[in-house]
Amino acid sequence: MPFQKTIKSEITLSGIGIHTGKKINIKLIPAQRDTGIVFYRTDKGVPVKAKLPFVIDTSLATTIGIDGIKIRTVEHLLATLYAFGITNLIIEIDGSEVPVLDGSALEFAKTIMKTGTAKQGKTIPLFKITKPFLYESSRSRIVAKPYKGFKITYKIFYEHPLILEQSLSIEINEQIFLREIAPARTFGFLKDIQYLLQNGFARGGSLDNALVLDEKGVVGGKLRFRDEFVRHKILDAIGDLSLVGYPIKGHFIIEKGGHTAHINFLKHLIESGYYELEEEPYFNFQLSTQAV
Repeated sequence: MPFQKTIKSEITLSGIGIHTGKKINIKLIPAQRDTGIVFYRTDKGVPVKAKLPFVIDTSLATTIGIDGIKIRTVEHLLATLYAFGITNLIIEIDGSEVPVLDGSALEFAKTIMKTGTAKQGKTIPLFKITKPFLYESSRSRIVAKPYKGFKITYKIFYEHPLILEQSLSIEINEQIFLREIAPARTFGFLKDIQYLLQNGFARGGSLDNALVLDEKGVVGGKLRFRDEFVRHKILDAIGDLSLVGYPIKGHFIIEKGGHTAHINFLKHLIESGYYELEEEPYFNFQLSTQAV
């Protein structure tokens, strides 16, 4: 089993929320063993654990919350913490959305690399897939299989000449995440912007924090990878899967996924019992009234 980890010193970051359009400040604070990943809304005085029972919305981002208090777009930061093996952290945030920064996880990753992590002298159980498990919805298909490490195979399909069908199968560890996944930016389509704005989304979106596509290609920018779109989907999936609260051992094959599919898949996987953990996890979806 891996050791629990936190960061060596505090980290402060600021940026715009891609959906709220508001400036937000966050502070990552080292935490004691067995704390877990906990967001703390400093403007509300409310803590919320980054665990599956506290997911309250999956519309275009993953949102956690409790008693009407929410934190949106947690997936990029959570993916980074997972990739670096950080299991204990307090995240102070003065608004309702994690800053999008440049639309990727690269700044989160580089800042944590610079600060460093610290082992805490206590192990954490592994969440191991023990039997193949299939989840299907009207548009998505996700399979989990036993595997010695943590691997994601992702396939996407978009009727756009720059994307069409993209797929990537990749083992997830700190080095691969930093090099191959963290730089991949969120993306959207110019034709959808008016609808998104009218429905309370993308108010902070810009060419500085997202890949925007018109009918032919990327507007005002260049791709970091030829298949940057599927790489970003893998980034999102890592963040969503991390909400089980433990390091994962398994191979996840995802077709036409998204935040809603990822979270629904996790809930059904937990209910199936096709996993193994050395101690009983907290997965009570009905009694999620206490965040810490």
